[in-house]
Amino acid sequence: MPEQPNIILINCDDLGYGDLGSYGSTRNDTPHLDQLAQDGMRFTDCYAVSPICSPSRAGLMTGCYPPRVGVERVLFPGEPIGLDTSEQTVAKQLKRAGYATQIVGKWHLGDQPEFLPTRHGFDHYFGLPYSNDMGRQVGREDSPPLPLMRDETVEQQQPNQRDLTERYTAECTRFIETNQDKPFFLYLAHMYVHVPLFVPKPFLDKSRNGGYGGAVACIDWSTGFILDTLKRLGLEDNTLVIFTSDNGSRARGEGGSNDPLRGHKQQTWEGGQRVPCLMRWPGRIEAGSTCDAIVRHIDLYPTLSALVGVDHPNPDTHPIDGVDISGLLFRDGTEPTNDTMAYFKLYQLEAVRMGDWKLHLRKENEAVSALFNLRDDPGEQHDLLDQHPDVVKRLRAFADEVRQSLGDSAIGQDGTDRRGPGTAENPKPLAEYDKDHPYVVAMYDMADMPTMCG
Repeated sequence: MPEQPNIILINCDDLGYGDLGSYGSTRNDTPHLDQLAQDGMRFTDCYAVSPICSPSRAGLMTGCYPPRVGVERVLFPGEPIGLDTSEQTVAKQLKRAGYATQIVGKWHLGDQPEFLPTRHGFDHYFGLPYSNDMGRQVGREDSPPLPLMRDETVEQQQPNQRDLTERYTAECTRFIETNQDKPFFLYLAHMYVHVPLFVPKPFLDKSRNGGYGGAVACIDWSTGFILDTLKRLGLEDNTLVIFTSDNGSRARGEGGSNDPLRGHKQQTWEGGQRVPCLMRWPGRIEAGSTCDAIVRHIDLYPTLSALVGVDHPNPDTHPIDGVDISGLLFRDGTEPTNDTMAYFKLYQLEAVRMGDWKLHLRKENEAVSALFNLRDDPGEQHDLLDQHPDVVKRLRAFADEVRQSLGDSAIGQDGTDRRGPGTAENPKPLAEYDKDHPYVVAMYDMADMPTMCG
C-alpha cells in the first residue's frame, strides 16, 4: 500500500517570482515561507500553465494544458461555461484514495452549480467563486454582490475582505483538526495579492512595501499558522505542503516583483508564468534543496495520483499533459520524461521551451520569433535566433506537435485533442442585491490599487 500523506496545496493569486525572501525579495517580510524553503525544496523553474487566472487553475486541477479542457480565458460571474464535470481533478483522484477534501478560497472555474468545487471532488467549499474585484465596488456598482460560498450556498454577500484571509485560515485549521486521524487534502487558494488589496491594519502598519507588502505578510502569517497547526497536532512529518502562485505579478508599480524575469501577468514572457514553488515533506524531501528542472503545475495531478496509488481513470478519452515528478522530489534516481513547456495565452501558442531554450513564436504583438537560452539569460534579453538554426528547428517541430494536439488560434489551427468546457442551461448570479436587506458595498480605500479582473 503506498504512503498516504496529508496534502496541503497553497496557491496564491498574482504572487510574483521575486516576491519571497527565498527568491531574492528584500521588500517583503516572509519568515515562515523562507523557513518552508529551508525545510524543503525550492523550485527555480516552476510554471503555471497560463498567465491568467482561470486557465491556470484549470491546469492545476486537471493536469492538462488549458486548451485541452476548454478553459482558455478568465471566467466572469454568471457565465454559462466552466470546468466540465467529466474532467478528472486532483480532488477526485484523492477522494478515490479515501481522502477527505476541502477547498478554501478562490475557485474561478465556473460559478454555476454545475461547476462548483463540490461537483469536482471536494467534500466542502468555503470561499469566493471568482476574483475578489468582481463584486459590487467602485467601477462595478451594477455587478452582482461578491458571494462568499459555503459548499453550494451563499453564506454572505460582499464580505469584508480585510478579515477574509483570517477567516480562510481558521477554516483550514478546523478542517485539519477535524480530519487529523485520516488522510486529507486541503487546497487553500488565497485572494492575495490580486487587487484591490484590502489588508488588515496590523500587516499594513508593519509593511515596508505598502499594501502589497502587507498582503504578502498576511499570506506568510497564514502559512505559518497552518504549519504550526500541523506541528501542534503531530502531523507535520506526514504532510506534504506545496506553496505556489497561479501566475506572475502584475508588476505595475504596486509593489510586486518578478525579478529577475522579464514581463508580468498576462504575458508569456517568463515573468508571466514562472512562479515561486516550495515543497516540504520532512524525511522524504531533502531539506534546503533546490531543483532547477522544468516543473509545471500540470505535473501535480499525475504526481499526487501516483503518490497515493491511483491511476488516471480514462487516459484514452481524457488524456493529460502532466508527468509524474516524484523522482525529482525524492531524488530516487528516476527522472521525469519531460523537459518541455508550452506557453499559451488564451487559445494562442505564443512560445515553447525545450531544455534551456525558449522560442517565442511571436514577440509582443508582432508575428516574429525570438530565441533565448533561459539558463544563461532568464531575463530574455539576448535574442539568439540567428545563431542557432538547429535549436530553432527542434523547437518549431515541438510547437507543431503542440498545435496538432491542442490547436493555435494565431494560425487558425484546431487541435485534434481539444475538449470543450461544461455548459449551464440557465446561468444566473449566485447573489443578488436585496433592497430590503442592504449591505455595505466594499469600496476602494487605497487609491494606488486599481482594479484588474482575472
